[in-house]
Amino acid sequence: MMKQLVLDMGLAKGPSLSNFCAGPNAAALEHLQLWLGQPGRAGPPRSPVPTYLWGPSGCGKSHLLRALRSALQAQGQRVGWLDATLSIADEYDSTWSAVLLDDVHAFDAGQQQAAFNWFVNAQTQQIAVLAAGSLPPADLKLRDDLRTRLGWGHVFALQALDEPQRREVLRASAEARGVLLPDEVMDFMLTRFSRDLGSLMELLDLMDGYALQTQRAITIPLIKTMMDNA
Repeated sequence: MMKQLVLDMGLAKGPSLSNFCAGPNAAALEHLQLWLGQPGRAGPPRSPVPTYLWGPSGCGKSHLLRALRSALQAQGQRVGWLDATLSIADEYDSTWSAVLLDDVHAFDAGQQQAAFNWFVNAQTQQIAVLAAGSLPPADLKLRDDLRTRLGWGHVFALQALDEPQRREVLRASAEARGVLLPDEVMDFMLTRFSRDLGSLMELLDLMDGYALQTQRAITIPLIKTMMDNA
């Protein structure tokens, strides 16, 4: 089996707001960009009103939360992060500038307790909680006090890009690089690798770099050679 995409070894650039392909989710992206503000530019304090993103797998909600975490850390700020894979949550830290909760729909009882504690403390300190899950707040199978708080503020329903939209974004990105992406290459990318757009864009980055390095056009044999040498 072909090596599972260099993407699974970690995104080379990592999630950012700038490399998020918004498509039908432009309103959520704009909201988060405004909340984050401009690095190094003085401005009003960030709104403490919570934000909740929900939608199916592959719609980009985790990408956005991880992008915010990276952006805040790049500004020298500390954040609280909890997702469903972390069995033990940190104690709430009053030096955090935001609390980020990912995959809340899968939180167990202990994670829900920690998330509720963080939420109460964050609101007391007037800092924002930004969370993501697969369902709208009212449908989450969580303890009532946490579920209702997740729906207190801004709620955005995210949609995954359909295949024509993913093809359009990939082709436009390739053209912006001066790269020809033949239909058969596009078909190969969409059928043999992750269909998540962020991963596909990262694959395009890798393909473009490898094609320049080897002085070859982007073809299916080139992709196979690249993966074999990964």
